[in-house]
Amino acid sequence: MSNASVKHVTAQSPAGTPTVGSRFVRACLRRPVDRTPVWLLRQAGRYMPEYMAVRKHHSLLEICRTPEIAAEVTITAAERLGVDAAIIFADLLLPFTPMGLEFEFLAGEGPIVHTPIRSADQVRALRTDRADELNYVARAIEKVAAHFAAPRVDGARGPDNQDQLGIIGFCGAPFTLASYMIEGGSSRNYIETKRMMYGDSVAWPLLMEKLVAVLTAFARQQVEAGADVIQVFDSWAGALSVPDYRQYCLAPTTELVRRIQAMGVPVIYFGVDTATLLPSMRETGADVIGLDWRTPLDAGWEAVGEGCAVQGNLDPITLFAPDDVLRARTREILSAAAGRPGHIFNLGHGIVPGTPVENVIKLVEWVKEYGAQ
Repeated sequence: MSNASVKHVTAQSPAGTPTVGSRFVRACLRRPVDRTPVWLLRQAGRYMPEYMAVRKHHSLLEICRTPEIAAEVTITAAERLGVDAAIIFADLLLPFTPMGLEFEFLAGEGPIVHTPIRSADQVRALRTDRADELNYVARAIEKVAAHFAAPRVDGARGPDNQDQLGIIGFCGAPFTLASYMIEGGSSRNYIETKRMMYGDSVAWPLLMEKLVAVLTAFARQQVEAGADVIQVFDSWAGALSVPDYRQYCLAPTTELVRRIQAMGVPVIYFGVDTATLLPSMRETGADVIGLDWRTPLDAGWEAVGEGCAVQGNLDPITLFAPDDVLRARTREILSAAAGRPGHIFNLGHGIVPGTPVENVIKLVEWVKEYGAQ
């Protein structure tokens, strides 16, 4: 049976080991777990000495495009922290290159797209037939999945082992990737993006269509390589009003979510500063909605409804706080979840550079302790 043949039943590693019994995947599907699973956004990143040692010799894009290194970084972080899931080390903008849009990362400035997309003709020129060029991400996932599928010293593995790590693949959401394409990088006001969204009834829907096509192919590569779950990042959706999100973004995002779910894996849908959008985000049909830290977890869960799992939602800067504060905030989130099936503990955004690694490790340990009570 292929991993795309039965929706939400099982995901297969390259070795054929079902991982639906993992604590993380069970929580995504709102099944009972022995304790709350935990993983962290940007758990492999610039706060970790092991990652910085790799960065001395390789650029960000070199790491992403070299499966051996991307797998190493992914595995090292997951094992060092003791989390329940490993998210593949990659970048949201990787699909730009096979679409014919070149970009680079400049120190202190983040990603820069040298020729921003501003017209329907430019959108028409974007390619959708070269997604296979992204298969280096799939090869990295194969290595990570094979590593974590190997029998442990105690022999535990397989569908009944909740300690089996989940493997997370990911992609950007159509709006967020479109905003990078159109703005040429990060933005405060998204003027050019909204100008096209509001004013070009040809370019905007065509751009959404092309992004959904490429992202679907990209996600399929990751699932076939062994990803148990796909997280869709809509990092900049919080820049939209509810009417704008519903009119211009809900339909293509829903289409992407449904196409990924048809591959047989759950989907996590995450955005930042999206409290007002949560009910609309739920309409995508995503299995899990990620909550940022600005909304109390119980209020966020109420907004998306009990029939959906949630992920979150500690403020990442709390990792700089004294132990008593960090411990208290951890307990508060778990108390708000109240042991209901379908909570995955995470941050409300990614770990930031300079975060003390020892605090991250303590957080994971406390979630394991308190989340089992």
